[in-house]
Amino acid sequence: MTATHTLSALATQCDATIRGDGKVLISGIASIASAQPGCLVFAADAGKLEDALRSAATAIIAGQFAGNVNSTKPILVARNPKLAFARVSRLFSQAEHRQGRHASAQVHPSAVIGARTWVGSNVVVDENARVGEGSSLESNCVIAAGVTVGCDCRIGPNVTIHSGTSLGDRVRVQAGTVLGSAGFGYVPDERGHYHLFPQIGRLIIEDDVEIGANCTIDRGALDATVIRRGAKLDNMVHVGHNVEVGENVVIAAQTGISGSSVIEANAIIGGQVGIADHVRIAAGAILGAQSGVPSNKVVRGNGIVFWGTPARPIKDYLKQLAVLARLSRQKEK
Repeated sequence: MTATHTLSALATQCDATIRGDGKVLISGIASIASAQPGCLVFAADAGKLEDALRSAATAIIAGQFAGNVNSTKPILVARNPKLAFARVSRLFSQAEHRQGRHASAQVHPSAVIGARTWVGSNVVVDENARVGEGSSLESNCVIAAGVTVGCDCRIGPNVTIHSGTSLGDRVRVQAGTVLGSAGFGYVPDERGHYHLFPQIGRLIIEDDVEIGANCTIDRGALDATVIRRGAKLDNMVHVGHNVEVGENVVIAAQTGISGSSVIEANAIIGGQVGIADHVRIAAGAILGAQSGVPSNKVVRGNGIVFWGTPARPIKDYLKQLAVLARLSRQKEK
């Protein structure tokens, strides 16, 4: 059965002010174009607000620009309407949480499975693993020996979590991701043959981390790879051994981070970025899409956008492009 919430409850959830009837019931969220009665929609500007008012939606979230608009539809007015809509959406986007254990699941007798958990079809939970209360393991997951999964975690289908890995609370891992695999570290001998350096460290993932589909995060070589609280990784991100990803870091798809690099808190990493080994991305720095950072470099600048290979402040990068364009035109003449 679909959950419904009063508009007053939603206003409390997103710290918004109600203009209209707060007792109206909302059963879901939608785009303006697809909204049906019972839906809440989001209007980013005055133009979108006009579209929302004409839609079938029951109520609207909008910014301060909606404060004096005459409307028969109730409006939630928020300082940051996009953030408010994101907070409200959590109440409607959560799938019904199943509990229990599928008959085909294989759970070792020594494993500890908390209350209100779901263990899906063909899941394997090995010896001495721990799964916290309210967590779910979807079909075909493998939770290796000694792994710890915290409370209220959501582990998607076909996820493999290797030994030596611990997850905090409220961690989300999408389908196909591999956590705690051996890192890529080899030592050549005198004949040029490569030998794997020991990959016996740990992987620590803190609370409220979200990891997209088909990501790979290696365990540390001798110490630990660490993903700090609140970090968000898009699909197909690779994190090498001994990397530290700081709090609230955001990393877009197809980015690769080589071993022993550090990305400090609140940094933003665009898509297809390549970060070599022993790099430090300082707090708040922003790497634009397809940037590259060579080994042992430090990228420092809170709120500054870096672009190109090697990555440099975007103002410098654009100036260099302009110089190259002028030189090219002069050569053609």
